[in-house]
Amino acid sequence: MGAETDDLPAEVAAEIKLFADINVAWLSELLVAAKLSKPKTATSRARAIFAAVAGAQLLARSRSDIALFDSVIETYRTSGLLPV
Repeated sequence: MGAETDDLPAEVAAEIKLFADINVAWLSELLVAAKLSKPKTATSRARAIFAAVAGAQLLARSRSDIALFDSVIETYRTSGLLPV
């Protein structure tokens, strides 16, 4: 839904932004706690992970193929975007 925020009521768009912000902050904390990112770079990596997962969801949904989601996520892991 994040890609559609321009067409949504302002209240809904604000909630979608808040959802993303909360998840990025949570991912940032996990990356730092796991020593996978330094505090200075954790937010950038968390945003990339959030966007990557959202993109994998969008791609799989557009093709009605959950296996595609799993395949894309595995590619992210092997390429180093997602922790193994």
